[in-house]
Amino acid sequence: MKKKIFIFSAALLISSLSIAQKKELRDAEKALKNGSLAEAKSALQSIEGTIASADDRSKAHYYYLEGKLNYSQAKNGENVESSYQNAVDAFNKLIDVEKGSSKKYTAEASQLIQTISVDLVNSAVEDNKNEAYADAAKKLYMAYQLDTNNQDYLYYAASSAVNGRDFDTALEYYEKLKELKYTGETVKYYATNKDTGEREELPKEQRDLMVKAGTYSNPQDEKTESRFPEIVKNIALIYADKGDNEKAIEAVKEARKVDPEDVNLLMTEANLYIKLDQKDKFKDIMEEAIEKDPNNPMLYYNLGVITAEQGDTQKAREYYEKSIELDDTYEASYMNMASVILGDEVSIVDEMNSLGTSQADNKRYDELKKKREDLYKEAIPYLEKILELNPKSYDATKTLMNIYGSIGEDGKYKELKTKLDGLEQ
Repeated sequence: MKKKIFIFSAALLISSLSIAQKKELRDAEKALKNGSLAEAKSALQSIEGTIASADDRSKAHYYYLEGKLNYSQAKNGENVESSYQNAVDAFNKLIDVEKGSSKKYTAEASQLIQTISVDLVNSAVEDNKNEAYADAAKKLYMAYQLDTNNQDYLYYAASSAVNGRDFDTALEYYEKLKELKYTGETVKYYATNKDTGEREELPKEQRDLMVKAGTYSNPQDEKTESRFPEIVKNIALIYADKGDNEKAIEAVKEARKVDPEDVNLLMTEANLYIKLDQKDKFKDIMEEAIEKDPNNPMLYYNLGVITAEQGDTQKAREYYEKSIELDDTYEASYMNMASVILGDEVSIVDEMNSLGTSQADNKRYDELKKKREDLYKEAIPYLEKILELNPKSYDATKTLMNIYGSIGEDGKYKELKTKLDGLEQ
């Protein structure tokens, strides 16, 4: 008899508990509809400890309301990241509970998860504009977790982490992108507007329709550049920044095995050797890069820089000349060419200062003076070209002014002196 009473009492307890749960769920739902988030939260918290023993229908209802509550809190700016995360966790629990039932809330929960993903990305965009890079990185990574097929989110999360100087987090994301073999390559669609004559980027379907209608012409499809070299470069640079140069070099070499023709990866490796002060290896890599891209003026310029530093000024001049030949607007090559030429002035001046007053010394002085003036005259065309390309170049203006003053070109000296005074204001 006692046993029956006990069972009957337990049944009453379970029934009362179920009734209480349903009442609090109704109260929470009503509060949410009225925008009373604190009241809804209180109602859900009152049954939080008992929901594990509830039936699936009540569980689904609870997780649905918990998800909507946290979503509303996030939209109100309340603990945004954690509220969004809690909302997604609740919706995922709901979807799991309803797998074998009527799926009353699943469709709406799935849609809200997608909405949260969009909200996170939009909020991250604003965070980046406001330089709140750490918050942006967290939100973009959450968006990626919600939609792992969209690896762009992970890429932008890494970029935000770099901007926020959170290099450990950035490295984690970049390593994941490398593991995924992410390139970020897309196809962009262009056509020329017949009315304006301008080339415009359009959605493919719209572009094709406009071309077919005759309002646009010359349709073109263009594939964007791969982001993979940038990712590997950033991995390498982060390792280098952390002082782990072996991993930095290893990262680039590994990438080059995947894409041995990529000159950007060669440049990344070359720059690492510069950071490590391994100039011979830098020179070797640059020469390899030139073999792959012989018409790239920047490569010859870089070789000129390192060769000049190693003391082979004649070879450096050849590299600078080649850079200028390939691109006669490459200002840096003109400047470095002038610097290499004028670099020989130091030894001439030192010898001039060491001479005495004998007839032989005076003769040698005049020879050296002539040699010095010849250097100046050789450098002048390169400096004048710089000012043609960049009239506001302070260094070129000052150097050229001093040269004209030294060789007696008083008119040109005064003209450049006036210009220099203007640049210094």
